Amino acid sequence: MELLFLGTGSGVPAKERNTQSIALKMLNERNEVWLFDCGEATQHQILKTSLKPRKITKIFITHMHGDHIYGLAGFLSSRSFQGGDESLTIYGPKGIKNFVMTNLKLSQTHLSYFIHFVELDQESGQLFEDEQLLVTYGLLDHGIPCYGFRIEEKKKPGTLLVDKLREDQVPSGPVYGKLKKGESVQLEDGRIIDGRDYIGEPIEGCVVTILSDTKPCPSREKLADQADMLVHESTFSAQEADLAKAYNHSTSLDAARLADKVNAKKLLLTHVSSRYVGSLAKQLEEEARTIFPNTQVVHDFFEIEIK
Repeated sequence: MELLFLGTGSGVPAKERNTQSIALKMLNERNEVWLFDCGEATQHQILKTSLKPRKITKIFITHMHGDHIYGLAGFLSSRSFQGGDESLTIYGPKGIKNFVMTNLKLSQTHLSYFIHFVELDQESGQLFEDEQLLVTYGLLDHGIPCYGFRIEEKKKPGTLLVDKLREDQVPSGPVYGKLKKGESVQLEDGRIIDGRDYIGEPIEGCVVTILSDTKPCPSREKLADQADMLVHESTFSAQEADLAKAYNHSTSLDAARLADKVNAKKLLLTHVSSRYVGSLAKQLEEEARTIFPNTQVVHDFFEIEIK
């Protein structure tokens, strides 16, 4: 899995940072991409990448502020024009369905695919689960309903212990495929072996937490606990903590304190105010590193593999 940041600014577009949107690429795992927020001009940002709109199957909207949703109508329309005919699911706060459908209706846009809407009406809960992934959400503190998301990759089957098979003189071939599935097989010499005896321990999956606009609140801790990759807003520097509190946002130190408390592995700071350009953005990173060293301020088109 990889995270690709399509927009990393806050409030309004800037020369260096577009408004919010993050792509979770799972092309190798499940041949699809999930989008978190869709700020204005997200589809323009996608044009500068290798992403295919038809591969985007789910969109998670954190809240209804414009810098997180103004790109939806354009993206949904272009996805249709570009051959996307598979259905798409949009998760978000109450009102997201009305916002999208009103845009499509008034612009007389007709899509080639169906949109499923899941509107969040509780403080926390489970959104999605299959054999690979579990997605949960929690209400943050931003003045209007705003949600954070936790994506947990379930344990993967252990690897086939090839060295052990060779030690036990099990010949290679199609039998290895059956053993990897945990099946029992009979060898030509008459031995019956159990594949479960030749599979390593299950491999822990990755945890990605995306916390958008919020000031410090308890719900962040459960969402971010032990996250391999914690994405957290960092709209203001520590010197502007009063401003951050007044606008229901976080500072770089707020994000770092959370990462340290929940034992996250890496902290990625986004949603950076347009006042922080060049070296000033780097200062946000340096501030956070005084508490949580493995911190990085991201920029548009920054991409990172989740391990």
